Amino acid sequence: MDELVGRLVANVGVAKDVAEKAVGIILDFLVKEGPPEKVQALMDKLPGAQALQQSAANDSGLGGMFMSGIMGAGTRMMGAGLSMGQVQSVTRETIAYAREKAGEDTVGEIVGAIPGLGQFI
Repeated sequence: MDELVGRLVANVGVAKDVAEKAVGIILDFLVKEGPPEKVQALMDKLPGAQALQQSAANDSGLGGMFMSGIMGAGTRMMGAGLSMGQVQSVTRETIAYAREKAGEDTVGEIVGAIPGLGQFI
């Protein structure tokens, strides 16, 4: 995941710790909302993804208030210090990276299975 985090730092202009947290939130969202077998296939192709996802899962943020879905993930990333534009940029970069590592078919099936996700990427 270091490669992706580095890309986010360089291309989006966020700090490394914020990039790591944002990627973890995105992965946690995919794990919770996506088709389990496809998301697991993706996670298996992204070394270090499990650790970032678990960290995000353990830190739901917002004082324990649980928010789910796309809006919850976006709110959590903004709570981590990203602007709305940065949330979109980080999400797009993360999905592009996932496509490079796991292939269009796997990522396309995940995106297609989550209502509304396609409009954000």
